[in-house]
Amino acid sequence: MTDDQLKDVFGILYMLIFIFSMQATIVGKSISWEFMNFQIMAIIFCAYFLNIRIPYRYFIPIILVYMIFNSSIGYWESWCHAWTLIMSYESFNHIRRMQEEDHRFARYMMVGVVYGGLMWFFVMVKFNLTLATFYEEWFYLVIFEILLYSYVNMILRDSKLKMHLLEFANHDALTKAENYAAYMTEIQYEFEVCQRNKLHLSMMMFDIDHFKKVNDTYGHLAGDKVLQHVADVAQTVINANDPKVKFYRTGGEEFNVVFPGYDMDSTKDIVNEIFMALNHLEIDINGKKIYITISMGVSTVTAKDVQPNDLYSRVDDNLYHSKNNGRMQITAF
Repeated sequence: MTDDQLKDVFGILYMLIFIFSMQATIVGKSISWEFMNFQIMAIIFCAYFLNIRIPYRYFIPIILVYMIFNSSIGYWESWCHAWTLIMSYESFNHIRRMQEEDHRFARYMMVGVVYGGLMWFFVMVKFNLTLATFYEEWFYLVIFEILLYSYVNMILRDSKLKMHLLEFANHDALTKAENYAAYMTEIQYEFEVCQRNKLHLSMMMFDIDHFKKVNDTYGHLAGDKVLQHVADVAQTVINANDPKVKFYRTGGEEFNVVFPGYDMDSTKDIVNEIFMALNHLEIDINGKKIYITISMGVSTVTAKDVQPNDLYSRVDDNLYHSKNNGRMQITAF
């Protein structure tokens, strides 16, 4: 079952439990219309805010069971009310799935006001309500719709802000790769999982050879462009191989790749692919083409490691072994 199908099932259960349990308290009474605004709000919440798609084949038996339960199946007004409710749900679902951001609130209110008014009209006819009661309940429904929209959007804005702040805190602003803080959190977790479950854990570190010369020759903006391009290429290679492998910018021109569940041999394909993709990578700097090379260090967790920094130090030593012995090479042990 897909996530969308699972969401649809929970949406149907939500409506059945909420609406039927509420209606059970007043079924068969002359005031059985009093909770209708809350029931309509439940429909709107599922259709618009939860964005649950319910096919007609599910809607029809639910409506029939509800009308039998409520002893209203013999009233033409109930059939009109039910059809209006279905159309309301479909309309809310449709405008929710529209991509245009402009006039979203206006579309939401137009559907809510029109269909809400129609549903209350059929209730007024069926229960012989006064015109004053009709307008009063319709007005209350409109107020509820405005409050629901405002409240949910306030929560969503707050949630998006928190997600944005979290992303900003865990990602490097220049390259969009995860940063050193994110690396520290992840490597601590992966190391503990590795130790507890006797799993493999490997790491690769690389940096750009003679990066200072790039900055000194072409300027820091050019250096930034090189870093961005390098990060994009490395991340593309990782995504094409295994998205569970994590990529970080941990220093100025230094990047780390964490391989959960990989021993040294398992890392070779991805390590070599990144190495080949980045060495002699051509980057255009204001019409001038420069070519970069990288040096790498790779290692894996051993029985002697008692903390993540033991692995980090060994990988770092391997990187500097590559740099001190000619650069543009991989040191792995």
